[in-house]
Amino acid sequence: MVIYTSSDIQKKFPELLKKVLSEGQIQFKTQDGQIFVIRPISSVKESPFEVRSIKLGITTKDILEAIRESRTRYS
Repeated sequence: MVIYTSSDIQKKFPELLKKVLSEGQIQFKTQDGQIFVIRPISSVKESPFEVRSIKLGITTKDILEAIRESRTRYS
């Protein structure tokens, strides 16, 4: 992870906020050596059942075949 300086934060604030939204957080270091994290606080109420999708490269057909195989094996 890149650690930005406090002057980077001042110069590139809008750009870095976009980076926070895309990456989840950024870190910056002050002149006295302290390191801070900036991350968004979700203001949108999301369902705990809402899950981000993952691209795995498998098809619906593959999933259905696995289900059928499991049902025949364990029935």
